[in-house]
Amino acid sequence: MDGRRILVVDDEPQIRRALRATLSALGFVVADAESGEAAMEKVREEIFDLILLDINMPGLSGLETCRAIRSRSDVSIIMLTVRDRSLDKIEALDAGADGYVTKPFDVNELLARIRATLRRAPALDQSEVLHFDGLEISLHDRQVKVNGRTNRLTPTELDLLRYFVTHANVVLPHDKILQGVWGPDYGNEVEYLRVFVNQLRKKIEPDPARPRFILTEPWLGYRFNMSPPNSIERIG
Repeated sequence: MDGRRILVVDDEPQIRRALRATLSALGFVVADAESGEAAMEKVREEIFDLILLDINMPGLSGLETCRAIRSRSDVSIIMLTVRDRSLDKIEALDAGADGYVTKPFDVNELLARIRATLRRAPALDQSEVLHFDGLEISLHDRQVKVNGRTNRLTPTELDLLRYFVTHANVVLPHDKILQGVWGPDYGNEVEYLRVFVNQLRKKIEPDPARPRFILTEPWLGYRFNMSPPNSIERIG
């Protein structure tokens, strides 16, 4: 790896030790915290590229910690959870996590999730501003403007929107979107899409209840509606 920094947050010392040893051996710079409160102190003092965050902790829970971190930082977050219910996974994503891994996890699975989450492959010129039909997308500062209203996107939201824009007017199956945005090890995590599409709609749609841009194709996936075709204007 390239020395990127990871914070491991878990109340179980053996898990922190195991993850620190494994990740350090791969070239990551690893810090750890035993609680949500300790994690918040670390985040205030240091800069991390990714946080592995246990969802079940005494005191400040993983979900509460995730929300608190997300309110001040765009750092990538993967939740570690023993809960395997779809609702629990959706709650983790809604709290601001970029993904999750269910305990007990295979180390190779976790490493694949880490690599995919850290991957930020540019598909468009980062200096570009895309403008069409009342929607303006600034890739550099991850902002969108909808009829004068400005919203900031998380890195994952931007990756998803960028994928939609570069495949406009095409019906995209769930697995193709997942692999294009999250990486080749994904494909069945439809709840990821439901959560992030819902978040995107709230930020880019003039009326999220009646989507103009991100359209659902029942049983198939989604289509980014850019009508009329080729109406996109690149500025700058």
